[in-house]
Amino acid sequence: MGSVYFFNGVRFLLAALLLAPFVGRSTAKARQWLWMSIAGTILFVASALQQAGLVTTTAGNAGFITAMYVVLVPFVVWAGWGERPTWTALAAVALAAGGAYVLSTGGKFAVLPGDLLEAAAALFWALHVVVVGKYASRFNWIGFSAGQLLVGGILNLVASVTAEKPGMPLPIPLVAAIVYTSVFSLGLGYSLQIWGQRHTPPTDAAIILSLESVFAAVAGWLVLNEVLLPIQAFGCVAILSAVMLSQVRRWGRIGETEGGVQEGLQ
Repeated sequence: MGSVYFFNGVRFLLAALLLAPFVGRSTAKARQWLWMSIAGTILFVASALQQAGLVTTTAGNAGFITAMYVVLVPFVVWAGWGERPTWTALAAVALAAGGAYVLSTGGKFAVLPGDLLEAAAALFWALHVVVVGKYASRFNWIGFSAGQLLVGGILNLVASVTAEKPGMPLPIPLVAAIVYTSVFSLGLGYSLQIWGQRHTPPTDAAIILSLESVFAAVAGWLVLNEVLLPIQAFGCVAILSAVMLSQVRRWGRIGETEGGVQEGLQ
């Protein structure tokens, strides 16, 4: 695995440091620190389980099983908050999961030892989406992002000290990867996720976030000249369709609400 925890710890803390000047002067209260700590801990556990699973499974299996958090989100919301998912939401998450399956595996899936760890990671990724959707909107969104990254970074460095051997000096490509992921993947990506989830239900957010696998596949095709099989292209279309279905359902609800308001004003 190499120095996975050290890599994650450094980039998490660097991202938190980069966000710090934008937090403002408002100080986080105990309740905000509670939910930032919960979100940061979930991030740490999810990434640790995902990395551990990769040791004994394939990248395709890991990609597909991780994407299954899309399916888990509405059930987490139902179990934890009593919000029953609609049939259109279930149809959208099923379509997204099917698309992730063929996109990640090319239609070929064999159960491997690390898959159980990847499944556990998917549950924690689902929990993270729900926690962010339910609680981050109550606080300063940049501050919440910086706080969860700070907690995640500290936990990763503690795990690095206790579970990993002291590493060699970081090569330049790894330093570049740390800087890039700190700025874009963590600092910008997680902050925009928190901002977006202020206005988006957790299930819809999970479906939209499943576009990550589509962008990864397209980037691999454009930048790395990776071959995208026809069945994988079908998977991309399925995920895009799931995103559109989730938004059609959402805008339909908004239209019904606005119609009711207009009728009340007449």
